[in-house]
Amino acid sequence: MTKRILLHICCGPCAISTVRILQEQGFEVTGFYYNPNIHPLQEYVRRREALREVARIMDFKVIYKDDEYDSVKWFRNVSHREDNRCFYCYSGRLERAYSIAKRGKFDFFSSTLLYSKFQKHDEIKRLGYDIAGKGDTAFYYYDFREGWKEGIERSKEMGIYRQQYCGCLFSENERFQKELRNDS
Repeated sequence: MTKRILLHICCGPCAISTVRILQEQGFEVTGFYYNPNIHPLQEYVRRREALREVARIMDFKVIYKDDEYDSVKWFRNVSHREDNRCFYCYSGRLERAYSIAKRGKFDFFSSTLLYSKFQKHDEIKRLGYDIAGKGDTAFYYYDFREGWKEGIERSKEMGIYRQQYCGCLFSENERFQKELRNDS
């Protein structure tokens, strides 16, 4: 019997090797695009369209939650959590993925956040297990960073849009501040 997994996906490039690895492990993968942290809206749309193209090329289904994109609400919720905004961002997306996976009777849920070498891997892992608890839908932990270079190379070969920051305005600002310091 094939194991079904709902994979929270933040962008097309992060999905490439993650989906391949899961399929090779015998999973039937369904993607889940839910990312209220991505700002501005044009960036959200670019990433969504890049994922649509990856899903088309790799032939897997994706659930899109565009109707739940609310950057104003996200900003309100993280503005006073500056020191720990990533935790809030991870938990919100993983909780929503778990809710959809549970309702859809998926065996597992996971996230492409575990693909990025820039994310707080141990925190994501702990959160996933805590959210799933002992329910029927389990959190699937795997260190997808092994596919990091492959994902970059394949996304370039496919002509998929590649972003330069995690998606939130805070991280984009940090990236530009770092570039500004390096230019000085």
